[in-house]
Amino acid sequence: MAEHFNEYSFFTEEHEEFRDSFRKFVEKELVPHHEKWEEEGMVPHSVWEKAGQYGFVCPGVEEEHGGAGVDFLYSVVLMQELARSRISGWMLSLHSDIVVPYIQEFGSEEQKKKWLPGLVSGKIVSAIAMTEPDAGSDLKEIKTTAILKGDHYILNGSKTFISNGQVADLVIVVAKTNPRAKERGISLLLVESNSPGFVKGKKLKKIGLSAQDTSELFFDDVNVPQENLLGKAGRGFLYLMQKLQQERLVVSIAAVEAAQKALQDTIEYVKTRKMFGSTLARMQNTQFVLAEVATEIEIGKAFMEKLILRHINKDKITKEVSMAKYWTTEMLQRSVDRCLQFYGGFGYMKEYPIAKDFVDARVQSIYAGANEVMKVLIAKEIGL
Repeated sequence: MAEHFNEYSFFTEEHEEFRDSFRKFVEKELVPHHEKWEEEGMVPHSVWEKAGQYGFVCPGVEEEHGGAGVDFLYSVVLMQELARSRISGWMLSLHSDIVVPYIQEFGSEEQKKKWLPGLVSGKIVSAIAMTEPDAGSDLKEIKTTAILKGDHYILNGSKTFISNGQVADLVIVVAKTNPRAKERGISLLLVESNSPGFVKGKKLKKIGLSAQDTSELFFDDVNVPQENLLGKAGRGFLYLMQKLQQERLVVSIAAVEAAQKALQDTIEYVKTRKMFGSTLARMQNTQFVLAEVATEIEIGKAFMEKLILRHINKDKITKEVSMAKYWTTEMLQRSVDRCLQFYGGFGYMKEYPIAKDFVDARVQSIYAGANEVMKVLIAKEIGL
């Protein structure tokens, strides 16, 4: 079956050359080591630096700050190729397309000069700390505080389920600089991981995404210089709402590509799996189920192509990306579950990639905003 990872009509020859280069990097530097990283629970810092040397980290950052200054489609290429190779543990898109854009858009010129070159080179790895034990999708209820005293904020609180939490050197921490307010009291702070009082908790054990380090973070009277405030005090919630569009788009793009890979492998498998004197591929049930899966994936691709173009055009598509995030992640779960069934008992064995697809898919409908929250946002957008 032919590859379908570059079917979007907007890719140019330059994008495909970039794809070819990154695909070789993935096959040489990532694939042979991913199983080990899954056992260890994280991807080493050295991988980020090596990727940075080739220009695969933060390609959209402006040239004056060390990046290539290219369009968002280069990031889409990276997402597709990581999905194609099932590199689920290396959170490149979190760093390049979710965290770093906050600094690009809301950071001062001094902050950009200080942080962006290292973030582009991979010498500095980033994370964003939003979720707390009692505040996930409802960020207005966070308890972490950052109280200004003199020229420093005193940061106290804890975060959980933080991706890149162990490997991160720089964390954007969502905290209340005005605890009496709700969303209007939220600010974003750039916090270095070696700051006294900043403690990284244990790596959390998950059912999927095993190579991706997820951690608890603790802040005990951490002194954060006032110049590390990102943007303006009390505007953090607004900044988060502005950037969640791209975050949810990133999740949706990856979900469609992961579903496509699972389908491709399953089609090849049923062609060789013998049963009742024939192959599974010759049976009508197999054909009908995989035809349905393929159809849903194609619908997802068409929707994503439209949204990617609108996003690049800087359209406000809150409703549409909420729809995409909810629908594509649930489509991924449906697709992988139905594909796994054709493997029988083998599909439940860890050495079969479809088993990894199954557990890795489950979190997609939870993070970046639970799908139930997506439906609430959609309902508001359609006037309910």
